[in-house]
Amino acid sequence: SDPFVVMPSADLAEAAKVATKARCQNNGQSCIAAKRFIVHESVAAEFQDLFVKNMSALVVGDPFDDQTDIGPLATEQGRDDVVELVEDAVTQGASVLCGGTPVAGPGWFYPPTVVTGVTPAMKMYRAEVFGPVAQLYSVPDIDAAITLANDTDFGLGSNAWTNDPGERERFADELEAGQVFINGMTTSYPSLPFGGVKRSGYGRELADLGIKEFCNAKTVWVSPG
Repeated sequence: SDPFVVMPSADLAEAAKVATKARCQNNGQSCIAAKRFIVHESVAAEFQDLFVKNMSALVVGDPFDDQTDIGPLATEQGRDDVVELVEDAVTQGASVLCGGTPVAGPGWFYPPTVVTGVTPAMKMYRAEVFGPVAQLYSVPDIDAAITLANDTDFGLGSNAWTNDPGERERFADELEAGQVFINGMTTSYPSLPFGGVKRSGYGRELADLGIKEFCNAKTVWVSPG
């Protein structure tokens, strides 16, 4: 449930633009897609306006149409799982700022959705929402941001948006994830190690560390006597 943290010094317009792409890549069905958007309270309202506007502007439709931004989810069960998680949150008091209703007609479509007011009592707080649904949180400071970001059983990718050198260092050191991207979207590059921590696994693929995972090292010891 990859976190996407936004601090006051960030370029908010760029952060909101990338956040939209980061959440909705592959129609939200990506293990490294950003899913929980954690924003400092001093810029939360501005970021929310930008983010919701961007998410609402995405076009849902035929994936073969060049004008389409969001196609269907892979399976009926996949969409049903997304519907269940959103409905559970709303029933317990969460608010939907855009989307939130399955698209009528053939195909397993679900619109870009932003949900606020998510609490630990709601299923989506712990479960990975594998579709274009973003959870939006407001926090008072960097300590709260890191605590919330790490409050998950998973730890694959993470994003932090800040132009403060001290904050960058803290996010790089303290975010519990196999990858920390500063002012950018989590991406899988062949030249960089890829993998997670906690329930997101162990070990790495890609890059030199990934190659070594497939090597059989031979130990040879010769007595000096």
